Formats: sequence, structure tokens, C-alpha cells
Amino acid sequence: MAVNNKTYNNVINTLARLGEYHEQIATVSVGDIYDLDLEKETKFPLIHINPTSVATGDSQLDLSFQIFVMDMVSEKSDWQTKQHANLTKLVDRKSNEQEVFNQCLNITTDFIGMLRHSSRQSLEGVNDINFPLYFAEGQFTIEPFSERFDNLCCGWVFTITITVQNDFDTCLIPATDAGAGY
Repeated sequence: MAVNNKTYNNVINTLARLGEYHEQIATVSVGDIYDLDLEKETKFPLIHINPTSVATGDSQLDLSFQIFVMDMVSEKSDWQTKQHANLTKLVDRKSNEQEVFNQCLNITTDFIGMLRHSSRQSLEGVNDINFPLYFAEGQFTIEPFSERFDNLCCGWVFTITITVQNDFDTCLIPATDAGAGY
């Protein structure tokens, strides 16, 4: 069976596409979380993909990422609709932070589900869950965050490891074939 090697770019582009395909996500970004510029005209909710490490196996690469799902919190006095006011009259909340956490957690579990049990793992156009190119297994710990940034946003972050095939083929390395040992 031929190995279908995948690159870092393939994995990043696939994760970003999954974020773009989710109808509640307005922005997808990639890079160090502290480089994320939330004061510009960023549209929310957003998914941010933060690469953290790559581990090698015998015929695979395990690429790890922190995935942030976040949205803005409103502290306006009139943020509640009448329905929300009736549902939450036991708790005097001055912001919609709980609703933001709820929405972002739903998006987070959607994102994990797309990677674990979905035809979206497969090659575009194949849409066959039995032909995955990207593997994400195991359980996830999803952690809340708030006030981590300059503006009022909160959400959830989790670490995910994506496993892809890599046969470490030495025939295609762009180097001379002369021995390098001394």
C-alpha cells in the first residue's frame, strides 16, 4: 500500500478549512496566540490554531496544536433579550459571558467531532469516513479562559494531536547522494 505523506501545510490548511466550513465561525487564524491581533477588525466567533509540536513515529508524524474557540463578551446593560431574562432571573449577570462560553463549547465539540468521526477527515471529494487522511483519537480536556487578552473575550482551548502518514522516504531528499560520514 502506498503511503500518502501529508505535510504541515496540509494539516494546517485542513484544520483551517474545518473552521471555515463551520457556519458559526467568522474568522480562522493560525500562529502564536500572543500574536493574534484582536483589536483590529477581527470578526467573532473565531478559531485560532496554535502549532505546539511535532513528534515522529515509524511511519507517521504527530502534529500537536492548541485550538482556541472564542467570542466577544458584551457588558452592556441591555444585552439580555426578554427570553434570556426569564431564563436567567435567578442569576444577576451583567454580561453575556455564560452564553459565550456555552456557544463556544458547542463549536469546540463540533470541531472535535469533525476530526474524530467525520467524512471531513478524508480527501476532498472522497467524503468517506473509511478513508481518513487525518487521525485524531483519544479524549480531550477542554479548558475555559477569559480575560486572557486585552479585550473582553472568552472561550475554550484544547490540545489536539493530528496523526498523518509519513514514510520518511530518503529517495526524494533534495541533497547530494555522497556519504557524509567522517
